[in-house]
Amino acid sequence: MKKLRPPQLDLRFDAGLPDAAERWCDGAAVTYLGRSIRLQLDTDRRAAILEGDTLHLPLPPEASPRQIRDAAEAWLRKEAQQLLGAAAMRHVARLGVSIPQLKLSFASRGSWVEVEGSGLRCNWRLIEQPEAAIDQALARAIAGLAVTPQPAQDLFGAFA
Repeated sequence: MKKLRPPQLDLRFDAGLPDAAERWCDGAAVTYLGRSIRLQLDTDRRAAILEGDTLHLPLPPEASPRQIRDAAEAWLRKEAQQLLGAAAMRHVARLGVSIPQLKLSFASRGSWVEVEGSGLRCNWRLIEQPEAAIDQALARAIAGLAVTPQPAQDLFGAFA
């Protein structure tokens, strides 16, 4: 008697992944601070800018999915750097600990925020979460930092 193959093995692992042309196009949506924002290609803009729930990208209508993704992710990473830095500074001031060095992580796996020595490594995709989740993740990590006196430093000194 021949053993039947479980139907799960016939599933494609990438079947649920959207096509890049569908995921990264004019009118597509991305997540920012727990809400959905729409991408709009706009050659009248010189820089990416968020207006309401629309992220205007300075790209022509014929931009490739890769160009759209790169522009949108560059804006999201810049926002992550600013918002995570500001949130970390609020928690540092509240807890009275030294200012940690904050680095963005681009790893596809791992925690949102990891303590590294006297600094923090934050996954840039944390910017997709609601602000309350961002604050909670940073507060937990900063509370776990060892309290060691250090001179004030630029929070994102590695990106200068």
